[in-house]
Amino acid sequence: MAPAELDLYEQALAQRQQQQAELDRAQRYGLQRLEYEADQARCRYEQVDPAYRLVAAELERRWEAALQALQEAQEHYARLRPTPEEAMAMTIPPALREALSTLGHSLPTLWHQDTLSRAQRKALLRCLLEKVVLERRTPDTITTRIVWRGGAVSELEVPCTVGTLRDLTGFAQMEAQVLRLEAQGHADEDIAQRLIAQGFRSPQRPRVLASTVRAIRLRHGRLHRYRGPRPRRVPSALTVPQIATAVGVKPHWVYHLIRRGRIVVSRDEMSGLYLFPEGSETLDALRQLRDGYITALRY
Repeated sequence: MAPAELDLYEQALAQRQQQQAELDRAQRYGLQRLEYEADQARCRYEQVDPAYRLVAAELERRWEAALQALQEAQEHYARLRPTPEEAMAMTIPPALREALSTLGHSLPTLWHQDTLSRAQRKALLRCLLEKVVLERRTPDTITTRIVWRGGAVSELEVPCTVGTLRDLTGFAQMEAQVLRLEAQGHADEDIAQRLIAQGFRSPQRPRVLASTVRAIRLRHGRLHRYRGPRPRRVPSALTVPQIATAVGVKPHWVYHLIRRGRIVVSRDEMSGLYLFPEGSETLDALRQLRDGYITALRY
């Protein structure tokens, strides 16, 4: 709330209290009139000769009607008249007025503390916001314009997910960077980290994934380059094709279990191959895994 709004609220409250005082004065005047009429009816009834029964009965009826009207007016006046507690509740105490006046300066500090819960922060924002205007100027960015209650305006750009790589802003530059770094021999993970540092991202993630780099690389026919030919056989070890031939399965079955973590084995640093210990125990264990007697292997 701005200081001007606080002043306006106090002016409205003072005007309301003035109107209430005028209404109270009119109601008290009406009560005085009814009290006078009831007192006059009582005097006329008490002065009548009891011998005139019909006249006395009519004056008694008028007296009771005046008393009934007076009682109803008193009850109506009691219902409409505000209590001191209600009047105090509508008045802003000086301490609260000071807190509301300085809330705009203390709100940033309060917002970053744990004093307010998530629901309270949402409720506070709903009180502060006038409207929010969204505009999608580019496929991967939403321009947000926030109009606050006090008239201030905030604008920011919020990144959003897209369906394809070409919908990303600056995709041509990112693609050129991937191809240049790949030609220099950098791995996909290293290229992804370099692109993140330059502000690029993947279509569905706020950061560049290694799979995004791989997709760009494969689209241009850039396959992984190894420093030397892979050996077909490694002494004292079995490769995946050798394991697959000995066990009677496809190599793809072995690679699939490795990716799922059911076969835990690391690549050899020199050859870049998955190597298993040579021996009948390794083959027997893989046959049991194939037939479902065991669920996982670790080397």
